[in-house]
Amino acid sequence: MLAAIIISAIAMTAIVAVRYLITSGGFAWATHKVRPGLYKGLEPQMRREILWSLASAAIYGVPAGVVAWGWQEMGWTRIYTDFADYPLWCLPVSLFLYLFAHDTWFYWTHRWMHVPKWFRIAHAVHHASRPPTAWAAMSFHPIEAITGAIVIPALVFLIPIHVAMLGLVLLVMTVMGVTNHMGWEMFPRWIVHSRLGDWLITASHHQRHHDEYLCNFGLYFRFWDRLCGTDRGLSARSL
Repeated sequence: MLAAIIISAIAMTAIVAVRYLITSGGFAWATHKVRPGLYKGLEPQMRREILWSLASAAIYGVPAGVVAWGWQEMGWTRIYTDFADYPLWCLPVSLFLYLFAHDTWFYWTHRWMHVPKWFRIAHAVHHASRPPTAWAAMSFHPIEAITGAIVIPALVFLIPIHVAMLGLVLLVMTVMGVTNHMGWEMFPRWIVHSRLGDWLITASHHQRHHDEYLCNFGLYFRFWDRLCGTDRGLSARSL
């Protein structure tokens, strides 16, 4: 049993690492095409971002591997594969619940990471990217990586979710994590400045966090930032 868990953890680590390299690499390439010169002179920083991110991939991969083994071999989780197991309305509801729960956890742990002691110990690694690039999405100290790695694995034991919706959660998490750090706004202005955009976090919003540190702590939604008075809007500089 232990050998199977270890193999599963190694496999998931490889999947997380490859997913990171493909996604961040793809958006870094897009940045080179759309905003040539934006990352000029940042090559040493990007190498550090990649190394920290690959270390984080191992930390994310271990609990993911345990969950994958527990789901496939033991039936421990609430992941399901048959659409008939739950009403179809559960699909979008579970997607939203996972994203909102993840966003809530991220907001409060992120604020905790900005307490001076913990910022020096851990979060300073992420903010060492000045400015962040498409490679910075997983550039975390191990302590911070652990706080991020346990959320989705914990949720699959609590909230039923179809495997396709779980894949969509992971896709949203990966794409938004990368695009929010790449230094330019991928979404058109009519979305960013719309009523929907007023509640979603994109690069224009998260860049202000990296500029000013003590604001805009959310991951997907601006709900907690608005409720707690930490939302300072979009970046002062054009993205």
